[in-house]
Amino acid sequence: MSCDALAESNAETAVIVAARRTPITAAHQRLRGVSVSELAATALRATADDAGALVGGADGLGDVVLGNCMGPGGNIARVAALAAGFGERVTGMTIDRQCGSGLAAILVAAQSVAAGDSRLVLAGGAESASTAPLRIAPEGVAYQRAAFAPTGFPDPEMGPAAEALADLRQVSRERQDDYALRSHRLALEATERGLFDAEITPAAGLAHDDGPRAISRAVLARFGPAFAESGSVTAGNSCRVSDGAAAVAIIPDHRRHGAPGLALRSSAVIGCDPGLPGLGPVPAVHAALARAGITLDDLGAIEIVEAFAAQVLAVTDELGLGGKGVIDDRLCANGGALALGHPWGASGAVTVVRLFSRLVRAGAPAGTFGLAMVASGGGMGLAAVFQVVR
Repeated sequence: MSCDALAESNAETAVIVAARRTPITAAHQRLRGVSVSELAATALRATADDAGALVGGADGLGDVVLGNCMGPGGNIARVAALAAGFGERVTGMTIDRQCGSGLAAILVAAQSVAAGDSRLVLAGGAESASTAPLRIAPEGVAYQRAAFAPTGFPDPEMGPAAEALADLRQVSRERQDDYALRSHRLALEATERGLFDAEITPAAGLAHDDGPRAISRAVLARFGPAFAESGSVTAGNSCRVSDGAAAVAIIPDHRRHGAPGLALRSSAVIGCDPGLPGLGPVPAVHAALARAGITLDDLGAIEIVEAFAAQVLAVTDELGLGGKGVIDDRLCANGGALALGHPWGASGAVTVVRLFSRLVRAGAPAGTFGLAMVASGGGMGLAAVFQVVR
């Protein structure tokens, strides 16, 4: 038997059996006084409680893996694990893959389980833009973010990068505004139907997202270009900077004991042009689907981090998820970050929480596939294929 075949035969299937998130709010609003570790601890506690009820106790909790981009430094995952009351033996690891950090943390945790760690592992992401510290260079100059790429490579801010992508792929202002309207409409409908209730755990007395709103095309038309004088990307068709956290509980399949969940079937992280980071999900999705042995047609639900409508549409056009003026109804069926908000380090994990609600909580049949994908600053795309198990 080859080494690869031996590794595959010994691999354990990693299954997500619980998934929770905090409300997502605009920065400097309802969650402005809650630190990133407190946000994370809130989501972690709720997820651990759910997992304990499902699998007969979370005493075997081994590690906490969290994504974060702009926090105070240090190991936020360890701080949050202690704040959540898990005890000093539970370890923590913090990951920064920019907007893909939350999904990256889940993949790292799942890889640990697949490699033989039989303990329950918690993974996800957290971001508090409200409490993010000011960064000072050695010269004493304040700056907003670290470089996404070194000197000699393009290193655009994400807004201008979305504008460049809209121009390159000819994604019109009309299509972008239509997609933003769709996101808000679907998120409002989901809120009214209570579809977020089971996944949200209250934070600072808040139990609902503050982003989804009833807006019209006329309102969106009032927004001027945000990043280029004659551009099409506006504040209305871009996500809001936000606070929030999300977490999932991962166990090996043999510990599931019939509890429903999402089994990780494949994943991919692939680099792309740092000047056009929004296209990163395209090659990652192709690779993840190929590794799972399925096609887009086999998917029951699809989630993408909606950072900018232009970026989402460029990706869906490239993947063939709908045509001009048409969006595949499997994509962000309850709205996404354009309505809910984008807490950078958490958003990739939010896509997985959403898949869990749409597939496991909603009663999708065993065998149903779901896809999560995200673009990341510096030119990276992440994608993961999950499958319902019951």
